Amino acid sequence: MKTLILLALVGLGAQLVDGSLGMAYGVTSTTLLLAIGTNPAAASATVHLAEIGTTLASGASHWRFGNVDWKVVARIGIPGAIGAFAGATFLSSLSTAIAAPVMSLILLTLGLYVLLRFTVQGLPARSDKPLRRRFLTPLGLVAGFMDATGGGGWGPVGTPAILASGRMEPRKVIGSIDTSEFFVAVAASVGFFVGLSGEGIDYTWVLALLIGGLIAAPIAAWLVRLVPPRVLGSLVGGVIILTNSRTLLNSDWIAAGDGVKIAVYVVVCLGWASAVAWSVRAYRRDRAAEAAAPQEAEATPREPETDSVSV
Repeated sequence: MKTLILLALVGLGAQLVDGSLGMAYGVTSTTLLLAIGTNPAAASATVHLAEIGTTLASGASHWRFGNVDWKVVARIGIPGAIGAFAGATFLSSLSTAIAAPVMSLILLTLGLYVLLRFTVQGLPARSDKPLRRRFLTPLGLVAGFMDATGGGGWGPVGTPAILASGRMEPRKVIGSIDTSEFFVAVAASVGFFVGLSGEGIDYTWVLALLIGGLIAAPIAAWLVRLVPPRVLGSLVGGVIILTNSRTLLNSDWIAAGDGVKIAVYVVVCLGWASAVAWSVRAYRRDRAAEAAAPQEAEATPREPETDSVSV
């Protein structure tokens, strides 16, 4: 019972982050399932089954708040589903001994990307140019494949890529990515059923993650207008890095000693704390600059107007 309550809380927290940041439901939930010893393919399948419900609820909530561009959803969601099905069948064919560290390495890489992307760069400037199919189609294929094989990756790959283009406002990027993830979750789930024949999937765990996610979905769609993405990205990235570093250090690939583990954990925690502090300072600095800009404009003295006199 304690495990189910914990999973429900993880589903709630992961969906709050995902719905407000456009990423991290999959990587956060899968990371926890791997940490408690779940088979990698079964962990990803469990998360994707739960995501069918959470992404549907999240998409509906974002649509209600006007955060969805349906053209982008169609152009990235369909290729994303194709990539997710391919990734699910590929992961299902790997042995647990190989798949666990491989998935942790993918998740660790995604965590580093999320941490660095939002800590160092923040959000890019916006452009009014439309997003083209030739950009969204390959992005969807890659992000979908990464999502299924890594237990998450649709948001960490898709959201920063579209944000970096500067062609959509952040809330619509997040809403469109969350909505299109429904197609990815369905395709990945079908792929895992084909590859695993339903073995190793605990449906009570799926239900627990789903309940937590459904509670959080409408709240997250509202919070997307309020929560600073830069700070949230640094926090989530650090959690993913720390947890998957532990998995890799305990794997047969590395089999690190206690001294090495402690040293790595200390370095990761110090780097994580520094990144969060940097993001908070940067966020406050940006807010202060935005608040000061109108006051400076009002304080700037205007040159007196002179009437021209005809001679």
